[in-house]
Amino acid sequence: MERSHDYATDWKGRTGRKVFGYFCTYVPEEIIYAAGILPVRVLGRAESQDQTDVHIPTFWCPHSRDCLAQGLMGRYKYLDGIVSTFCCQHMRQVYFSWKRHTPVSFAHELYLPIAALQGRNTVNCYAGELRGFIRLLQDGMGVQVPTESLDRAIEVYNTNRSLLRELYELRKAAVPPLWGFEALYAVLSSMVMDKAEHSQLLRQLLRELAEREDVMAEGPRLMILGSPNYNLELVKLIESTGAVVVVDENCMGSTYFMEKVVSQEDRIQALAERYCNRLPCPQRDFGTPASPKRRRPAYTLELALEYNVQGVIFIQQKFCDPHAYDAPTIMSLLKENGIDTLLLEVDVTTPVGQLRTRLEAFLEILQLDLV
Repeated sequence: MERSHDYATDWKGRTGRKVFGYFCTYVPEEIIYAAGILPVRVLGRAESQDQTDVHIPTFWCPHSRDCLAQGLMGRYKYLDGIVSTFCCQHMRQVYFSWKRHTPVSFAHELYLPIAALQGRNTVNCYAGELRGFIRLLQDGMGVQVPTESLDRAIEVYNTNRSLLRELYELRKAAVPPLWGFEALYAVLSSMVMDKAEHSQLLRQLLRELAEREDVMAEGPRLMILGSPNYNLELVKLIESTGAVVVVDENCMGSTYFMEKVVSQEDRIQALAERYCNRLPCPQRDFGTPASPKRRRPAYTLELALEYNVQGVIFIQQKFCDPHAYDAPTIMSLLKENGIDTLLLEVDVTTPVGQLRTRLEAFLEILQLDLV
């Protein structure tokens, strides 16, 4: 994703508009887009660095340290603003450190309750936050967010989500026409591009895939889930062992685009419902008083069965507490339903030899179970 900075800089130059960075998928990109601003997700580069050691603890997760390092090293110098939500403590610290040490014209953190995310009161609360966010944009950046612009933004984003879901549908085939790392690249690129331009590329890709000859290995069908993963090389490593990654469940994969905004007269309320009612991240999957059961385990099992998954790799970034909380319950449920699992704890860089040995051993177990 190194070219994402070139794209954003070029977009800014040819449109004369501003670019905002955001740190969490609970940020309502549609509002930023409706204001004529390009929202791009802040991503790391999965490389060693020591820039963050004096800003955040070294026992913060690699994802948070990697993202902050990109800002401190000036790789996001084209940003005019940053937006975050009340997310995990590690990423909140990234936002506050970035705001202090890499100043931008606009910085805002949206409040989003941690527990009972699906409750009506929470949706109304977040709708109020979004209305305040629009006022801040209009006052602080001198932009307008009229209803017609919101309608267009919602349509553009819903279209992009539909195309990504269409791409993922192709992965249900016995021999998928694309690699797992290619699917991940498609999703990641959507996070850093103008969605209207990205949708044009997706349509072209779907046409090409319809004529593409089989390229996949006939190996065990795998699912990847867990911590945020933008490391294409890690997915390539998994598939180089003879496996087929057919689906994922994390905020840089299918969780990002699965739910659309359902139209209603109050556009802000519609946006709040989409972001609050989507599949929650582990940080917010505690149920509600009316429905105390967690949503993520059952959803993950359903997704695995839908894609005929034979093995699941749970990628947990080191020191990632929310996903460490998530893993035991989900992995136990999968095992109860005959799906083998492997937990991989990863840091910023990928220890290729060690991981390859563990992956090959896991695939041998899967192949024995399939006999």
